[in-house]
Amino acid sequence: MSIRLIISLYFFLSASLTQGAQSYPPKISSDSVHTYKSVDGHDLKIWVFNPTITPKKNAPAILFFFGGGWNSGSPTHFVKYCERLSERGMVGIVADYRVKSRQGVQAKTCVEDALDALRYITENATTLEIDPMRIGVGGGSAGGHLAASLGTIHASDPAAPKVMALFNPATVLAPIADNFSDAPLGEFKKMNALYKAKEEHLRARIGLEPVELSPFHHVSPDSPPTIIFHGTSDKAVPYESAKLFTSQLRKNGVFVDLKTYEGAGHGFFNREPYFSQTTEELEAFLLNLGWLE
Repeated sequence: MSIRLIISLYFFLSASLTQGAQSYPPKISSDSVHTYKSVDGHDLKIWVFNPTITPKKNAPAILFFFGGGWNSGSPTHFVKYCERLSERGMVGIVADYRVKSRQGVQAKTCVEDALDALRYITENATTLEIDPMRIGVGGGSAGGHLAASLGTIHASDPAAPKVMALFNPATVLAPIADNFSDAPLGEFKKMNALYKAKEEHLRARIGLEPVELSPFHHVSPDSPPTIIFHGTSDKAVPYESAKLFTSQLRKNGVFVDLKTYEGAGHGFFNREPYFSQTTEELEAFLLNLGWLE
C-alpha cells in the first residue's frame, strides 16, 4: 500500500466532500417513510421506494447510505438509484443516520445506526413486502464504508446483507500487511511512520482503534457478493484501496466485480454519463444474482 493511500485517508476525514453538500433536512418523495430509531431526541428515518412495475410481495431490496465523511450529507444522495431500481421491480431504500456536524458523533455511531436500519428492515420485511433473504446494502464514500462494514465487521449478524454495492467506498482505515503491497520497503516504513503520527487523530475521529472499523481487516468467507465502482483519479478515497479490498474479498472466496472508471474523481457516479453507466452495471450484477428479472 502506497503512502498516498494513508495521506488520502486523512484528506477524506478532514475534507468537505461534494457528497456532503446536499440539503438537510431532506425533502424526499417516496412511497413510505418509517422511523427506524429514535435516539437522543432524533428520529432517524428510512424512505422506501416500492416497485413500479408489477409490484410483488417478497421483492429484493437495497438499503443505501449517503456519503459525507461521517460529518455531513443527506439521504437524497441515492434517491435516483432507488427510483431506477424500483422501475426494475426492486425496493429501493435510503436511510438517515447521525453525523458529526449535526449530532457530534464519531464514525462508530454511524455504523451503529446503519446496522439498526438494516435490522429494522429485516425485522419488518413482511410489512415492507421485502424478501428478508434478499436485502442488500449500498453507499458512497463514508456511506460505502457503512455498507462495507455491515458486510464484513457484521457479517455474522442475523440481518447481515446479502449483497454490497459500493461507490468509491472507504474500506481501508488502518495499515495492512506488506504482502498486500507492491510498495518498496522504504515507502512502507514511511507509510507506517505517517500513520503513527496521525493515529491519535484517527482514533478520536472514529471512536475505536481504526482497525476495528476497517472493512478490509474484517473480510471473511461470509462477506456477500460485491460490486465496487471507483474512479482512478479519486483524491479522497484512492482507487488503490478499491483494488486492495477487491483482492481481499477474492482471497476469501467472495465474488466481487470492480468497475474501474478511468480519470473519474470522487463522487463521480451521481452525474451523467456515469449515473447511467453505473446503474446499468449494477442492474447487470443483480440480474446475474437472480435479483432482477
